[in-house]
Amino acid sequence: MTDIAATEQKQKVNPVELAGIFLRLGTTAFGGPAAHIAMMRQEFVERRQWLSEAEFVDLIGASSLLPGPSSTEVAIFIGLRQAGATGLVLAGTCFILPAMLMVMVFAKIYVSCGHLMQSSGILYGIKPVMIAVIAQAIWALGRTALRRPEQIVIAAGALILSFFGTVPILLLFVCGAISSSISWARGHGGQKIAEQKTAIALIAALFTFPLLLTFLLPLGSHVLNLSTLFIVFFKFGSTVFGSGYVLLAYLRDELVTRLHWLTARQLLDSIAVGQFTPGPVFTTATFIGYLLKGPTGAIVATVGIFLPAFVFVAAAGSMVGKIRSSPITGSFLDGINSAAVALMAGAEIELAKSALVDAATIVIALVCCACLFKFRINSTWMVLAGGLAGLLLKLVAAHFAF
Repeated sequence: MTDIAATEQKQKVNPVELAGIFLRLGTTAFGGPAAHIAMMRQEFVERRQWLSEAEFVDLIGASSLLPGPSSTEVAIFIGLRQAGATGLVLAGTCFILPAMLMVMVFAKIYVSCGHLMQSSGILYGIKPVMIAVIAQAIWALGRTALRRPEQIVIAAGALILSFFGTVPILLLFVCGAISSSISWARGHGGQKIAEQKTAIALIAALFTFPLLLTFLLPLGSHVLNLSTLFIVFFKFGSTVFGSGYVLLAYLRDELVTRLHWLTARQLLDSIAVGQFTPGPVFTTATFIGYLLKGPTGAIVATVGIFLPAFVFVAAAGSMVGKIRSSPITGSFLDGINSAAVALMAGAEIELAKSALVDAATIVIALVCCACLFKFRINSTWMVLAGGLAGLLLKLVAAHFAF
């Protein structure tokens, strides 16, 4: 694979078109990182064919190496690859912006009313749709990433370990190391030692630099102001690996236990809003920032938590091609990709438990699977149809309840 930043300097797509696509995805991408990645795959691999399946899998693997919101980093990688630095900024910003604005509206209502509004039936119908969208993506990505028996075994092991609460970054590193060891044992390390060392050093930097930030960044002060708010959320964006549930642990330890900026109830409500709205779950930061310092605080917290993703992708964009070109480190990335597919499958299983709650949601999911696998209908339309179906089902249920 070529460098993610691409070998050509000229723009490959119109930045306005790129911005429009990610604004639409940011407005309709419900369901968490796995669902977001599934929708991007359908948009850029199937529909527009900007990326091959293998290239898209490598983007997922690369984003899995980095801390921060994985689906947002995939969006930023795509923007960088298709339109350079301009695309990097546009893709990430446009994917984040719709969710940030929606969360700010919810935060304003929350501050005024003191509680969250009861959710409608819209999410009831959208969740099973996302289960179908993720299933299609896992199937397609798995066929590309799991081509060899050892990759299937690595993925199966990663899936099992994920259910025991294994830290994602550790799981990714171990799977990559196992894959590299197998390649070395087979004699696929036929490359100059200097080149091997360079590629291995790049991998070490990708894993160790974010972890060092935990100790190098100021811990922040108990005094709440915009600068300490930015520092705290920048630290979160620089060091949190995994899902929004991992972020919850960080937020609780820092904001509730240590700094006492939030109550436990406020934190749970913040996470709920991040889950309820489309786009990145990390927009939980927007809600918290609004609670602490109003609209300005919402913007500062959002910029703080997402800025590291832009920096890491910009720094790693040229590295991934070098990693892929080395037999040993390329195998490391294969192991990462296998683990990434397994983590998506694990997320799918957990999401299905909360999404498929009755016969109606199971039917919605099965119908959507048929539409996606057989007719390849755009997932955006499926999301809208699912939301409408859920709303109608709830209205009918409420009518008969009376």
